[in-house]
Amino acid sequence: MRIALAQLNPTVGDLAGNVDRMTRAARDAAARGAEVVVFPELSLTGYPPRDLVEKPAFLEGCERQLNRLALETADLGLSVICGYVARSDAETGKRALNRAALIEGGEIVFRQSKMLLPNYDVFDEARYFRPAEREYLCALRGVPVALTICEDAWNDRRFWKERLYQRDPVEELFEAGAQMLICINASPYNLGKRAIRRNIYRAAARRYAKPVIYVNQVGGNDQLVFDGTSFVMNSAGEVIAAGRSFEEDLILCDLEAGTGDRNEDFAEECAAAYQALVLGTRDYIRKCGFSKVLIGLSGGIDSALTAVIAVDAVGRENVTGVGMPGPYSSESSVIDARTMAEKLRIRFEIVSITGACERFEQELAPLFQGTEPGVTEENLQSRLRGVTLMALSNKTGAMVLTTGNKSELAVGYCTLYGDMCGGLAVISDVPKTLVYQLARIANQRHNGAIPENVFTKPPSAELRPDQKDTDSLPPYEVLDPILEAYIEHYRTPREIAASYDLSLELVQDIINKVDRNEYKRQQAAPGLKVTTKAFGVGRRMPIAQRFAG
Repeated sequence: MRIALAQLNPTVGDLAGNVDRMTRAARDAAARGAEVVVFPELSLTGYPPRDLVEKPAFLEGCERQLNRLALETADLGLSVICGYVARSDAETGKRALNRAALIEGGEIVFRQSKMLLPNYDVFDEARYFRPAEREYLCALRGVPVALTICEDAWNDRRFWKERLYQRDPVEELFEAGAQMLICINASPYNLGKRAIRRNIYRAAARRYAKPVIYVNQVGGNDQLVFDGTSFVMNSAGEVIAAGRSFEEDLILCDLEAGTGDRNEDFAEECAAAYQALVLGTRDYIRKCGFSKVLIGLSGGIDSALTAVIAVDAVGRENVTGVGMPGPYSSESSVIDARTMAEKLRIRFEIVSITGACERFEQELAPLFQGTEPGVTEENLQSRLRGVTLMALSNKTGAMVLTTGNKSELAVGYCTLYGDMCGGLAVISDVPKTLVYQLARIANQRHNGAIPENVFTKPPSAELRPDQKDTDSLPPYEVLDPILEAYIEHYRTPREIAASYDLSLELVQDIINKVDRNEYKRQQAAPGLKVTTKAFGVGRRMPIAQRFAG
């Protein structure tokens, strides 16, 4: 059987546009000799559709466009497998189903609903969908196939020490006589995820001694980035066909011959994370209807990395850097920002906030009488920069990209309505230590556009004389492991202190900062998820709470 894996980049809710994209891919697959083309999970709707599935008109549109896909591909002599949202006919329970359909000769000949509905981390499927009570063998060109949807293939009792579900649809289907596994997916990216997937499906191929076809969505949808990285494995768990990561691809595989296209890329995980940020930024901007972006270029490493990602995402002609020197900005920072803008060949403008800051302080002086200058005055500078960027955004129609990293956001080392202003927080899930690594990759791609001084000077917000981040925080080499242990692994302060040979007082202080600043994070711009536990969509904590530990 010659199978084409079509990893496409759908736009959530663009039902007609997604079907157009699928039709073109199906025609291309047929022209290349494929007998079957397989599209990802919810390829017709985009993933995740979230509360759109609550709209009756959305469900009606899904069925209508599924029928159009059948008509558009009727003359191709091709079997088409795709994912879509269907209306549930059950009298009780959720009104929607997460489904896979098999289309042949212009007819929908088989429908399979998803059984295991993830309801953890970024997933909310139990909120929207009714689970299948059982799954059935799919007859694909005379071959009995286990056709599953994403999570349905992630519950192998021999792979996981602890499973989330009692049922294993894959095991049940192979016991019923399946001769291969086809799994359609919308599996978001995070560091290390691509290797985990291959290990899971390799174990399945070897356990059942049958080939495995894995097709994944690609593209950015809000905070999630889908990497694609589709593959086919033979019965020994060997990869015989593989798709690219972070871009659309059409991969052909001949199961009988055991051969296929091999388009694997981004073997190094840090380079993969960089590309995930580029893709997520590009799609968020494009799918929200923007084309141009604004970035506050401070001369620091965070804004530098954000600017290079933006150039790779939307093109240098669509990126404007804005330097906003204030009372305590160093001359070297302004020079570094300008030098970088020149090397990247992006537009660069200078808007000083010093005069505005002085005027504000004069106007507020009567109300501040008897108090010492401090954080209030520092935040005033940051907020004036936010006002400047948002004014330029309103005037030009360009989206502001915020430049704060995960380490800063975690401990509240950021200013509401100041440096947190913007439409997308590009690196808000990137710890500071990883920022430096990604910036090196950015420099490799752009011939050293980020000046070396940006890498070597001590990080500083430059909001008071000779300020350094380490005035308020431990070195990032110490801070980031604490944050990862607490945020991603839920370890206690005592466990963290013992593991890293740190004082309990230091660890508790950092954790207190994390907990106290939840109110800031819930007002932040959406960010792109690249770690296992991102703020926002991946971590949902109460703001008003008193649990410590």
